[in-house]
Amino acid sequence: MKKILYINTETSPYVAESALATMGKAVPEMAQSNGCEIRTFMPKWGNINERRGQLHEMQRLSGMNIIINGTDHPLIIKVASIPVSRVQVYFIDNEDYFTHRGLECDSNGELYPDNGERAIFYARGVLEITKKLKWTPDIIHCQGWMASLVPLYLKKAYNDEPCFRDVKIITSIDKIENDGIIGENFKNSIEYKNITAEDLAEYNDSFSMNDLCKIAAEYSDGIIEITAGANPEIMDMAQTLGKKTLPYPGEDFTEAYKEFYETI
Repeated sequence: MKKILYINTETSPYVAESALATMGKAVPEMAQSNGCEIRTFMPKWGNINERRGQLHEMQRLSGMNIIINGTDHPLIIKVASIPVSRVQVYFIDNEDYFTHRGLECDSNGELYPDNGERAIFYARGVLEITKKLKWTPDIIHCQGWMASLVPLYLKKAYNDEPCFRDVKIITSIDKIENDGIIGENFKNSIEYKNITAEDLAEYNDSFSMNDLCKIAAEYSDGIIEITAGANPEIMDMAQTLGKKTLPYPGEDFTEAYKEFYETI
């Protein structure tokens, strides 16, 4: 029985319907119904209604600090279960990065200037909590921009952790609706353990949302398209790097995903 960790950007029904949110719900449900043992994470976006979604804080997992640029950011963990399927979802929360804010854009449709830091906090937070759960996944499946840095951290900062040493990493990509700068100090912000700014030397100092996808493609073992023609540049890059790729398999994705999991 495979153990699969899903690290999502969006998951239905907790956020508005989108291709990413639909797959954030459907893919873990598919794996669970096929006998896989799963864990699922997503950010606790500020527009999530905690009462309606029946979220509650897990005190035993909360309380850790994630240090970014020398500043401590408290990590809060909440949990809820998707109705009917009962898939349990862990929510990564932090007052500065998530509690009072939307997804990638503010109310004026402008990208948050610290989206890079938010992705760093999310990636490291998920991996630290997975360690705390003492759970060893066979596959980590990242979906969407917010999980784009997980492959980098796994390959260069958490690679000696027993629970991640043999894991395979898959990233699902979707269309980027709002490409733009995510942080002027991103290269320094990302530094942790063996990761330094030099690891991103080939990138410009001003990082974009699409650059996050490039980092994911570079450090993942496989790339999946969530929608048809989602990001041809990233798919071409992945193939050039010799990564296993799965073009959009259509709405009936179950068999294609199962085969991809088996061959990754």
